[in-house]
Amino acid sequence: MRARIWGCRGSLATPGPSTVRYGGNTSSIEIRTAHNELLVLDAGTGVRELGRALGTEPPVRIDLLLTHLHLDHIEGLGFFAPIFDERCTITIWGPTQGDGTLRDRIVDYLSPPLFPLRFEQLPARIEVNEVWEDAWELAGLRIRSSPVRHRGPTLGFRLDENGTALAYVPDNEPALEPESGLDLATGATVLLHDAQYTAEEYATRVGWGHTDLPSFGGYAGRAGAARTLMFHHDPAHADGTLERMRDEAAEHAGRDLELAREGLELTLDEVG
Repeated sequence: MRARIWGCRGSLATPGPSTVRYGGNTSSIEIRTAHNELLVLDAGTGVRELGRALGTEPPVRIDLLLTHLHLDHIEGLGFFAPIFDERCTITIWGPTQGDGTLRDRIVDYLSPPLFPLRFEQLPARIEVNEVWEDAWELAGLRIRSSPVRHRGPTLGFRLDENGTALAYVPDNEPALEPESGLDLATGATVLLHDAQYTAEEYATRVGWGHTDLPSFGGYAGRAGAARTLMFHHDPAHADGTLERMRDEAAEHAGRDLELAREGLELTLDEVG
C-alpha cells in the first residue's frame, strides 16, 4: 500500500507564504493498493490537484471514503476531474446521517445554489454507501470504520493490506473521549491523526471536536504506531508554529512524531 498526501490543513484552505512547507489545502489522501487500484480518503481542496494529476485517463473506478461532511472534507469534490468523466464510476463511502441520507446530503452539495450544475448533470456514475461501525473488503484491502468524537456523524478509517495498516483519524477529540478511534490507531504502520490545537487554544475550544497537544501526545504513545503524523493543521498556524507544536507533542508522547505535509509519499511496507 502507498499513500500520498494532497491536503492536510484543517477547517479552511490556507494558501500563502506562511504555509509553503506543509501546505494549505484541506484534507485528502491518495491510496494505491498493491495492484495500483485507487482509493481516496476525504475530498477537501487537495483532491483537486489529485484529479489533475490523474490526467485524461483516470481509473474507471475510484472509491472515496469520507470521514464526515464538514466543508473542509468535501469542498473539493465538485472540482475533482473524474466526476466529469463519463467512463468513471466513483463510489462514495461515508457516515450514516442522523436525519436524511448520505446520498441526499451529497446531492444537495453538488447542486444549486451551492454548485453551478445539477447533480444529475455530472457525467460520472456516482454511487453512495453508508457505513458506521463496519468492516468490509475493497480493492484487496480490509477496511474498518468506527465513529469518533467530533461534531456531527464522523468516522475514522483503518486500511489493512499484507500485514501493514494505515489509520486515518483526521478529526477527533480524545480529551473528552480517550478511547475514541484508538481501536483503529493501535499498532498501525502509519497513523494520521488530528493535532490541531495547542493547550492554550484548546482551553477556549473544548467540544469543537479537535485534539490538543497533550492529549495527542498521550494518544500517540498509547496507539504505538510505527510512524505517527500530526494532521488537520489549524489555518492560523504557520510552518514555524507547526514545527514548535511537533516538538512539544513529541515530549508529551515520549517518541518522535512527524508533521503531515502536502506531497509526502508513504510506502507502508518500507515503514518501521
